[in-house]
Amino acid sequence: MIVIIMGAAGAGKTTVGRALAEALGWRFIDADDLHPPSNIDKIRSGIALSDEDRAPWLARTHDAILRASRERADLVLACSALRQAYRATLADGIADVHWVFLDADAELLAARLRNRPGHFAGPAIVDSQLETLERPRDALTLDAGLPVDVLVQAIRRHLGR
Repeated sequence: MIVIIMGAAGAGKTTVGRALAEALGWRFIDADDLHPPSNIDKIRSGIALSDEDRAPWLARTHDAILRASRERADLVLACSALRQAYRATLADGIADVHWVFLDADAELLAARLRNRPGHFAGPAIVDSQLETLERPRDALTLDAGLPVDVLVQAIRRHLGR
């Protein structure tokens, strides 16, 4: 089973994803770790990524998901997956993908990004993230402002785990 925790920068994807993976005893991957340096530089500068910028990152992330699927390894992945086309690319050829959307407004995202030391995404990226976001219709949608343990419990219930 592949669970992809998605949402805008600052929604809590990594925090919730790590906690879920730990609770389930599954592997965790943060798609932020798969960005090429050029993407990180743009995001750090508050410049929105284009589809062309995202293409190699999405391909690399898809490859990581596909590897886990082929190995029959359960995986939790944190990935923005903002557009439906990105989600289609990520899940292409993979049968057991479950989407969890951490829904957050601009105020919460900006506050979290201001208080997140050591990460390349800052509050300047929030507007472009929300402009790019196409809300998923096929995901478990949860309020990103809820406590992590409550979110993990809700995801586990949804997955039957």
